[in-house]
Amino acid sequence: MTSSGQGAPEYSDATPDIIRSIGADEEPPQGYERKLSGKALSIGLTLVCALYAVWHLWVLNVAPLETMTYRIAHVAGALAIGFALALPRISAGTTGGVSAGYAVWLSRSLSWVGLALVVWPLAMVAYAFFGFWTAGIAQPEPWVFSLFGQPLVAATVVAIIAGIAVPRERGAIPLADWVLMAAAIAASGFLLFSLDNLSLRLRAGTSFADPQNGWAALAAVLLILELTRRVAGLALVIIAGLFVVYAFVGPWLPGFLNHGGYAIWRFFSYIYTDNGILGPTTAVSSTYIILFIIFAAFLQASKVGDYFVNFAFAVAGRARGGPAKVSVFASGLMGMINGTSAGNVVATGSLTIPLMKKVGYPPRSAGAIEAAASTGGQIMPPIMGAGAFIMAEITGIPYTEIAIAAVIPAVLYFASIYFMVDFEAAKRGMRGLRKEELPPWKAMVTQVYLFVPIIILIVALFMGYSVIRAGTLATAAAAVVSWISPNKMGPRAFLHAFDLASRMAIQIIVVCACAGIIVGVISLTGVGSRFSAILLDLAAANQLVALIFAMMVSILLGMGMPTTAAYAVAASVVAPGLVQLGIEPLVAHFFVFYFAVVSAITPPVALAAYAASGISRANPMETSVASFKIGLAAFIVPFMFFYNGALLMDGSTLVILRALATALVGVYLLSGAVRGWFVGRDVGALPRIALLAAALFMIEGGWISDVIGAGIAIGLFLLVRGLGVGRKPAEREAG
Repeated sequence: MTSSGQGAPEYSDATPDIIRSIGADEEPPQGYERKLSGKALSIGLTLVCALYAVWHLWVLNVAPLETMTYRIAHVAGALAIGFALALPRISAGTTGGVSAGYAVWLSRSLSWVGLALVVWPLAMVAYAFFGFWTAGIAQPEPWVFSLFGQPLVAATVVAIIAGIAVPRERGAIPLADWVLMAAAIAASGFLLFSLDNLSLRLRAGTSFADPQNGWAALAAVLLILELTRRVAGLALVIIAGLFVVYAFVGPWLPGFLNHGGYAIWRFFSYIYTDNGILGPTTAVSSTYIILFIIFAAFLQASKVGDYFVNFAFAVAGRARGGPAKVSVFASGLMGMINGTSAGNVVATGSLTIPLMKKVGYPPRSAGAIEAAASTGGQIMPPIMGAGAFIMAEITGIPYTEIAIAAVIPAVLYFASIYFMVDFEAAKRGMRGLRKEELPPWKAMVTQVYLFVPIIILIVALFMGYSVIRAGTLATAAAAVVSWISPNKMGPRAFLHAFDLASRMAIQIIVVCACAGIIVGVISLTGVGSRFSAILLDLAAANQLVALIFAMMVSILLGMGMPTTAAYAVAASVVAPGLVQLGIEPLVAHFFVFYFAVVSAITPPVALAAYAASGISRANPMETSVASFKIGLAAFIVPFMFFYNGALLMDGSTLVILRALATALVGVYLLSGAVRGWFVGRDVGALPRIALLAAALFMIEGGWISDVIGAGIAIGLFLLVRGLGVGRKPAEREAG
């Protein structure tokens, strides 16, 4: 074990290779990222990515821009960088049954056509930009954009088709993607230079909407959908596409889906305003999400994030099933600053899943545990994977109030996963990792100061600093603490951190923009309010039925989508109906937020479980079913805080503590019922039913129900331990 210049021992040299290999700062690129072979192009793209992240910090802290201008530029930059980064095909190299030669010819031909079409609109934007900066002309003369949108949309469509036709990846950015980058700049440039913001807001979505505005917005929507397809898959694209179609076919639909319909220019000009794409989802991605992704990138580049994972190993690695318990701790720490459950799986699961398999977990269970734990990171305060910030933006509830309310539900979720993991390890007779396989505890203790960035973030938030200022201070702290650690950040590390931040942010930014399309359709058509009326009708019969219906819709809307997008959509469709039922806004939004989060481990479309199965090499569907069982408590927690507001910190200290204690016991019993394990024995069907009944009584929250649940649990304890009901692991193996 070596020593740093400050006398702090370096844990990395005494740590096994498999643990050192996590290197949070060396996170592998996303599956959609192309690998550029040209050095000049690669360096250029790195500089552009770094400047994009630095620009956000500058605007947020030093030189604020007008809101709409900032959001348009935020999305434009993400689109331009995204098409440079993202492969047209996730699985490059196939031609879909078409000969490679023909595919190459088709792609090149269409790309040149797209380039010819995009030159005019791009030139007009450049002309408008030149006039703005040299002559101070806010808007060019009308003739400049009189014929703008038609060639822009045509170029966008042609380039998208050309990109899909690319048969193989050659390590360079194909011409089709250069066309798409130019189209993104042109479409956004029109919105910046052709209309002032007052006119844009007043005319957009009305019969007076400028057709050229509609064309530009249509091109931007197509670009967003295409980049979403590349970085997040087809699920969200299909859902957004269905909502767009709904805006035009509404007059022919029955019941609450019926609406009057909208002209094409009215619709698209409305969608690309702060009522849709540039609304709450982009407001959050352009402020809180980008800021905390930069924070996460600095944690990785400074290896502070690496320390979090190793600290979790040092704490829990020697317990039975140690790597699984490490997964719970590490995923909670890293997941709260990671914007997606699947991203958290990749970041921590590449280490924990192989180690879980090493100590005896089947591949399916290893992947399922990591998926469930990583999903829980999205409900862990103070950052909650940006969910808290979106909730604050939508509801107007102060962020600190949301973060405090989230503490107990997060504790219950992770406690349930811990119990599940422990019971699984006990049933299988697993061991933990040996001392020599773990990071040395002495090194972990001497470097505990690496938690300072997180501590500064929490303290600054609760001292009343703005979220932006607190996040910036925490980011700076991550750099500063690296200077007294074995991994000092220099200029190269700063460049890497900013570059990494942009690359990490692109997926979430474009997903938020795509979710904005759905939010805009809901707002324009009023389908959300009509859905609320259905919930009210259901509640008149039975409020529990209405809540179950809201749960199913939230999960359905969230399937296949990252957490931020899933919650944004559910908050627009489901939450208003719950509020109309008389439920407090905080409870209503937490209710839909939790189910939007757990959609990542809910079959049949479970993104986090699918990501974990790729690492564990298990069947994706089996992994998703197993992760659903492990995360079962998350499906109970929202009902718990609906019936017992003390779980959201609403009540006296004594009431809150009693609610937490009984809920923890209830979650413990529920985990035992799911796993079939109680007080050291493998129990059968009848004891499991009794455990489930006791758990539900304890979870309900009243004194009478708590006494009944405790009575059932005590009786079952005496039955199992006193009469020897059930089998110990050794007895089960012998049988």
